[in-house]
Amino acid sequence: MNTTNRAPKRLRIISIAGTLLLTSFLAACTVKDQASLASGPQVRMGVSDFIDKKVDVPVGQSIQVVDTVNSPHTVINGTWDGSTQKPGSEPGAPKANLNFTGEGQSQTIGPFKTTGDFKFYCTIHQGMNLDIAVK
Repeated sequence: MNTTNRAPKRLRIISIAGTLLLTSFLAACTVKDQASLASGPQVRMGVSDFIDKKVDVPVGQSIQVVDTVNSPHTVINGTWDGSTQKPGSEPGAPKANLNFTGEGQSQTIGPFKTTGDFKFYCTIHQGMNLDIAVK
């Protein structure tokens, strides 16, 4: 019986099996969170402030608001003026009433259908203002 032909065949089988195993392992280790998959502009929130305080948005686009920490937020139309909340909405602004309870959550404001400057704020954290410029 000739064993010299069997060794290369076994080596090829082991090599193919190893490649398939490695490929499966790497595919299983790929991590994607929902926020990283969102298309369009993103606004990130920290503990008590917007990380992205001013964002430019094209007409017709929505923004994804993402809580990056384990901190509650309630985002509505309006602004903080010093220590005073000023709820309100500019003409053409999409209505926002977003509630976040923890890290990794994301919600959408929009779409923004008209040009203009629109203001949003967190009712929980004094001074936490967001300005959206729609062009």
